[in-house]
Amino acid sequence: MTRFARGLVVGKFCPLHRGHQYLIDQALEQCDELVLISYTRPAFDRCTAAARERWLAEHYPQARRLVLDEARFATLAESHGWPGGPALPDNDAPAEVHRELVGWLCHRVLDTRVDAVFSSETYGAGLADALSRYFDDHRGRGHPSVVSVCVDRARATVPVSGTAIRRDPHGLRHYLAPQVYADFVQRVCLLGGESTGKSTLAQALAAQWETVWVPEYGRERWEAQGGKLVFEDLLEIARIQLGRERAACARAHRWLFCDTGPLTTLLYCRDMFGRAEAELEQLATQSYDRVFLCAPDFPFVQDGTRRDDGFRREQDRWYRHELAVRGVAFDVLEGNLAQRLAQVGRLLDQAGPTDTAVI
Repeated sequence: MTRFARGLVVGKFCPLHRGHQYLIDQALEQCDELVLISYTRPAFDRCTAAARERWLAEHYPQARRLVLDEARFATLAESHGWPGGPALPDNDAPAEVHRELVGWLCHRVLDTRVDAVFSSETYGAGLADALSRYFDDHRGRGHPSVVSVCVDRARATVPVSGTAIRRDPHGLRHYLAPQVYADFVQRVCLLGGESTGKSTLAQALAAQWETVWVPEYGRERWEAQGGKLVFEDLLEIARIQLGRERAACARAHRWLFCDTGPLTTLLYCRDMFGRAEAELEQLATQSYDRVFLCAPDFPFVQDGTRRDDGFRREQDRWYRHELAVRGVAFDVLEGNLAQRLAQVGRLLDQAGPTDTAVI
């Protein structure tokens, strides 16, 4: 096996899947150093530059990574003088444009020269030849030509593509690492006042959809501290709630049902202390794919931890106002448990790719 000082893998990684990982792992075995470049235009749902950077950083912290979206590329193009202008080339732009771009990224942005291009596609040989010429012209001659290394061109080892996964990420989740699949799980947030059945509904929905749910950490914390919370507790509650959601996404299937969200923590913080920390206000803008508000339309049940029906209705009014002010689409759930399960089921069955709701 030939050993290289510095290898290069270029890809959209939309999303990063087992095939990409097999390719990168092979490159790591043969190189002292590896450069990963990821860019795409157009962008793909749930494959933002931030997500791609996180996936690559989690799996390949030892690699040198350059992950671009249109905004970051425009900044680099201006500061480093990309001759093609501030726009990232389209994915279907001529091969010559992409080859020139990769050479420019290596030379001007990363200030490096690579010895080998690793790919599972036919473009590898053309890119390697173009990089050889580019480096000779811009970094001086006298270096060996860039070598093209083709890995599993037939995709016999990992028979999948990014296109196929984008069409059916849930059916093909076995080709995704849990950390990657987690970004394709759609989060459902259940809001509502005290004694509106959120916890019971979240648990029942998780069972119905064969997935997991995230209980309300604030209640757990309140009980553990004997009903005594201080101002600083509320921010920590929101942080832990979101951390548990992120961890649960890796175990979920398609949907994750969240019994409340940081907006609820903000409600209690303002109610209890008349103020909230800036970070909590920011956490309360957490995005969810669907938001449901449980109506206070059945008798209030006092379990020893709740206030009264009057406060429950005040909470309901606050949620409706706050969601409207924030421009968040939500559905109101009414009736008994069976009716609410049926209502959520109908809405989720109809769900396709949707914009997330930022609350």
